[in-house]
Amino acid sequence: MAGKALRLLAAGCMAACLAMPSVGSSPVELTAHEWGTFTSVAGPDGQAVAWAPLKASPDLPAFVEHFRDANFKCSLSETVRMETPVLYFYSPRETTVSVNVSFAKGVITEWYPHASAVEGTETGGSIWWNEVRLLPGSHAAPPPGNGGNHYYAARNTAATPLQVKAPGGDQDERFLFYRGVSSATLPIAARLTPEGKLLVQNLGADEIPSVMLIESRVGKLGYRVAGALRDQALLDLPPLTAGAVSMFRALEGILVARGLYVDEARAMIATWRDSWFEEGSRLLYIMPAQAVSAMLPLSISPAPASTVRVFVGRLELVTPATERAVEQAFRAHDQPAIDRYRRFLVPILNASIAGAQADPARARELQGYLKIAYSFACR
Repeated sequence: MAGKALRLLAAGCMAACLAMPSVGSSPVELTAHEWGTFTSVAGPDGQAVAWAPLKASPDLPAFVEHFRDANFKCSLSETVRMETPVLYFYSPRETTVSVNVSFAKGVITEWYPHASAVEGTETGGSIWWNEVRLLPGSHAAPPPGNGGNHYYAARNTAATPLQVKAPGGDQDERFLFYRGVSSATLPIAARLTPEGKLLVQNLGADEIPSVMLIESRVGKLGYRVAGALRDQALLDLPPLTAGAVSMFRALEGILVARGLYVDEARAMIATWRDSWFEEGSRLLYIMPAQAVSAMLPLSISPAPASTVRVFVGRLELVTPATERAVEQAFRAHDQPAIDRYRRFLVPILNASIAGAQADPARARELQGYLKIAYSFACR
């Protein structure tokens, strides 16, 4: 993690951690379910490289709280961007819980509702919600909004409404929400072989429960489900003959098999469908439970009778097809085509430049495109 960013976080966002309230013994009916994503970009060796999206967070509503401002994290170059974890609770009766989440080698950058404390150190960041009231049957309305925003689809579940006290008054929502960035190491690597196949390797000690390879080109889609990954697998790139509906069903089945309720799985897919299936190639995989617990320790008091956490890793693949598409878009001054890759332009162009060293003229041209990409910073 960039030391300067963490020092800024510690100085600007450190809050006195309030004592966790005593809320009695664990109600056996209490259940907690969480889903979220870890987004990364594969480098030449297949492992995640540090990258910055050079883009703020326009996909979040104005009421979400940020560290410093919405632009803070857009230029942070890290290996993992933790996007939209949402934590649901299910309780048949009113109760109060406290929640703490830590992020190894990372910082928490956005959250809602209001947090009791957010802090950062050189080893990681943490967020606390000390009194979360679970209010089954509540008709209190969360902040309004809908449309193409990545936030609101997560509300479409049967989770128990919750309420948190804030300086401006009580805040109501269907879940606890947070995001962050980290320099943590991920348990997977993927790279193309000279024969054009994708070599996927499990770098961790635990089996990766499921892997899905997705390819999207000029409105055509393809996917391949590889199942569990113990050591490594060699995958053919999928033919671009699939429909979006069949992909959504396959992904929904994977998420439900890991323990999410059907409405939760559908809310997750609805949140990210435009991103997971955008132009390019990527590997989606289910993070092993042990890896999630190590990277993102979660503490809930009183402890739920059941806790399910399902995190999807997204490893963006910089393939020759993607490099060609980006280069052609810059050459043609095709801004809509450039914008389709905007979050990943820097790692894509860096890969192209590395591969163009034998052609100095092309390398210089690509360097010029990279300067243009950097000019998009935090816009």
